[in-house]
Amino acid sequence: MAQAISRSADVTSLDAENISASKPSYQAYQILHLGFTVAPIVAGLDKFFNLLVNWEQYLPGFVNNMTGGHGHELMLAVGVIEIVAGLGVAFKPRLFAYVVAAWLLLIVVNLLMIPGYFDVALRDFGLSLGALALARLSQEYDR
Repeated sequence: MAQAISRSADVTSLDAENISASKPSYQAYQILHLGFTVAPIVAGLDKFFNLLVNWEQYLPGFVNNMTGGHGHELMLAVGVIEIVAGLGVAFKPRLFAYVVAAWLLLIVVNLLMIPGYFDVALRDFGLSLGALALARLSQEYDR
């Protein structure tokens, strides 16, 4: 009898996992989790190689001046932060999705200081909303 109850609980647990895996909200969580893991890591790595874009063009002149003309080194530090944030999302999305959202909002503020990049600022604002959505979904689905 106890074995039958245990088996029933296992089946119920498996059914619950299968049901949640087919839920659109869980699928959205998985998509966002993957996206906000990969994108920061790729962008962070590219700060070292500039294959996607010359990232220093997104650095306001006064910030480069504040760093004593070491904007390139600042962008390398930014790259390290982005890689760590992406890895953080991979392993602890409940916390690091908020970190990525905040980081993206800082990027938006930075971009608003550079004429001609308002469209990129709008895109990054949308990305920050996606990171917030991941943070909220992580409350339910992160194990």
